[in-house]
Amino acid sequence: MPFRACRSDAMTKDRTDKPLPERPNGMRQLLAVLFPLWALLPASAQAYDCVIDPSVVVRIGSPVPGLLKEVLIARGDHVSENQIIARLHSDTEQATVELMSEQAASTSEIEAQKARLDLARNRMKRAEALLARNVTSTDKLEEAVAEMEVIQKELATAETRKRSAELELQRAQTVLEQRTIRSPISGVVLERSLFNGEYLDQDGKLATIAKLDPLFVEAFIPVSEFGKLQVGMEAQVVPNAPIQGRFAGKIKVIDQVFDAASGTFGLRIELPNPDNYIPAGHRCTVTFDDGVEGLE
Repeated sequence: MPFRACRSDAMTKDRTDKPLPERPNGMRQLLAVLFPLWALLPASAQAYDCVIDPSVVVRIGSPVPGLLKEVLIARGDHVSENQIIARLHSDTEQATVELMSEQAASTSEIEAQKARLDLARNRMKRAEALLARNVTSTDKLEEAVAEMEVIQKELATAETRKRSAELELQRAQTVLEQRTIRSPISGVVLERSLFNGEYLDQDGKLATIAKLDPLFVEAFIPVSEFGKLQVGMEAQVVPNAPIQGRFAGKIKVIDQVFDAASGTFGLRIELPNPDNYIPAGHRCTVTFDDGVEGLE
């Protein structure tokens, strides 16, 4: 035991008395350069919790009630703006359009009145010529003039009836078009409520469609940050797992009314999502760092 203690003390003395090796000059120079650069790096931006929502959610109905002839969408389908998604039975409306099309296209009454007007105008001219030669009386000329004026009015009436028929055709086409249901936005079908053969009333809902490009990111920021953020400022949105990536958006709305209970104010970010890569209804974090741009 004493021998071991002596060896231990000697070894300890050798380690403490021995000077530490010096770092190479190259390492000292590198550290001398890096330390000032690290001091200049900005601190990481504060991250705030947020939620990714669809920019628009539309519950599709119909301006007129009716029995559904066909529904052309299902849950999860991608639809484009103005795409036909359903049709109501419209046999009566279709027949009305065909009838009004025939009436609006007919010009026979107008052509007949124009022929009568030409005949009356020729009679008036002959009466004027005969009166100039004192072959006929003034009454005959006045009668010819009156007949021409009557026919002119009948021609105007016929033209008015044709314009009315054209307007009636437009109205019938509008009524028929109301039996066709179109999507008002481009998006994804979240829900289909009715199927072929079911009755859709005027206050009923056929489907729900969500617009996913762009997305709206809703965040609540501490009141202490109010005034530091401005509309149009860039924001970096990082969705929670499993969605990967950092995405750039811009502040679109800053609430001017605080929430006194939580000491926060609401903020909305518009986030482009052209390929529908980012799902809505997902949590995220957002930072506001002017030095970062674009999409990672």
